[in-house]
Parts: sequence; structure tokens; C-alpha cells
Amino acid sequence: MTSTTERSLRVLSLVTSPRPFYSEEIEALRATGVDVDVVTVPGRDRGTDGRRVTDYVRFYRRVLSRRRIEYDLVHANYGLTVPFALAQPHRPVVASLWGSDVLGSLDWVTKRSVGRCAERIVMSEQMRKELSYDAHVVPHGVDFETFKPMDQSETRQAVGWDPTRRYVLFPYDPSRPVKAYPRAERVVAAVTHELDEPVALEPVYGVDHERIPLYMNAADALLLTSQHEGFPNAVKEALACNLPVVTTNVGTLERRLAAVDNSFVCDSDDELISRLTAVLARGCRSNGREHARDVSIGETTAKVRSVYRRALQSDR
Repeated sequence: MTSTTERSLRVLSLVTSPRPFYSEEIEALRATGVDVDVVTVPGRDRGTDGRRVTDYVRFYRRVLSRRRIEYDLVHANYGLTVPFALAQPHRPVVASLWGSDVLGSLDWVTKRSVGRCAERIVMSEQMRKELSYDAHVVPHGVDFETFKPMDQSETRQAVGWDPTRRYVLFPYDPSRPVKAYPRAERVVAAVTHELDEPVALEPVYGVDHERIPLYMNAADALLLTSQHEGFPNAVKEALACNLPVVTTNVGTLERRLAAVDNSFVCDSDDELISRLTAVLARGCRSNGREHARDVSIGETTAKVRSVYRRALQSDR
């Protein structure tokens, strides 16, 4: 294999579903000179839970078809791709774990395979403790040029929201059980009663990622009612836009939001209601952006490249 000192680092990146944060990471790596090839599990339209065994058989064949290409390492993104990355036995494997692959029902796949990887990346300290292996905590990065504070009246006009109403953003598909949308509905209904004025709970999903900053700036608060999380990308994006966040006590959010103004981590429905009521009554933005610099895409990309270097050194 040609030395990486003679050419750019070449990486085979495996992924189940290339979500926006993943695509941004790939482009950021390429911008620093890393040559990245992406192989995706077929059947993306059916989602992780709906894919068939035949989809993974096809994926396995696609991975093996790359074995003669001079990759320096394989980067497995999400736990289900790790066994397939290990099918390339002569290259070190870096595994990036996203959350549900460690904390959800498919954790057994991850935990049985990641021990054979050269290096591991997780999104939070909670995930690292749950994994029981050494891992680097490197949350997905946020593009601070895209996610930034904007004029609320202009962004409300852009997304078609009433300029006189209060809006609570729920940045997930309500059908995902882990996000607990019915709980969010109950909380907002109670807040509407407390304020004695209508408050709109707005689920935003399935839209172009480039439009998400418009919704972040048009909203008055982001409400997270999840049962478990690492460091959710939606919260990082909200911080970059100075959007107040009211959330359940999941992942690393208690630590991450401790110094952020007008944002709260809550342990009960009553606390979610009282905190969200206070945020909406106050009508102020947060100072989240100044506390989220460490998750800018530039910072996180540098950390991923550092993990790559460790993986290559351990393979010598």
C-alpha cells in the first residue's frame, strides 16, 4: 500500500442512512484533503427498521467489491455497519456510533463487534460508559455558517408562520416512539392553559436541511421530550441559532445546557410545563451559540482526523 505521506488519506465510509449531519461531515473531511468514498446500505427508503436481509447481503457484496482499492482505513458510521467494515480485514476500522446503536434495541450488534475496531467515536459520555470500551467523545458538528441567528419576523414569513403567535418547535417525526410526541402535546396543551393564549406545537421533519435554520429562528423555543438521547443534533443546531431549549434530562444535556441562558433540563412533566411557560412568557433568545463553539464542524472534523491518525498508528 502506498504511504499516506505520498498521497492524501483515503477512507472508505460505510453508512446506513446518510443523514444531513453525516453528509456535512463528509464534505468537511473532503475540504481538508481526505479522499472519502461512501457506500450506503440499500433500501434507504424503508428506513433502518424496514430494511430486508437482502439489503444487507447486497451491502456486504458492495463492501467486499472495494477490497482491492488502496484505502487507508474504513470508517463505519452507525453500529449496524461495523460487522461489514470488519469484512475488510487488512485495514483499521474506526466506528462512529450515533446513539440508538448503543442505547437502543440494536445495541447487541454494536457491542459484539466494536471491540475489534481500532478506534471508536461516540456522541456523549453516557454512550462511552454504556459501551464499556475506550472511545472518543466527538459529537456531530454543526455548520455555524448555516445555523446562525436570523431575524425572527423574516424567518416566520419565509416558513409561513403567523407573526403574532407563539411557536414551539418539535424537530422530529411524531411517529418515532423514542421522541415521545404525545408527551410534547400534553406539555404544550398545559402551557397554552397557563399562558391563556394559543401556543402552536410545530413538528418539522422531512424538509430540506437547508431550511431548518429558518424554523429554528422562527420558533420561540425547542421542546425535546425524548426517552433517551446522546447529544441531539437538533439541540446543537438550536444552540447555534440562540433558540431556547426545554428538554427532558437525557444524554449530556444537563451539563451542556448548564451555562446557557433561557434553556432548561427538566426531570418531570410539571417542570417541562413550568419552564416552557417561563421561556415563552419571557420572549428572549438564549446565548447558546457562545457555548457551542466546540461542536462547530471545523472543530469536530479536526477531532475525527485525529482519531484517524490514532487508528493508523495502532495498525503499524
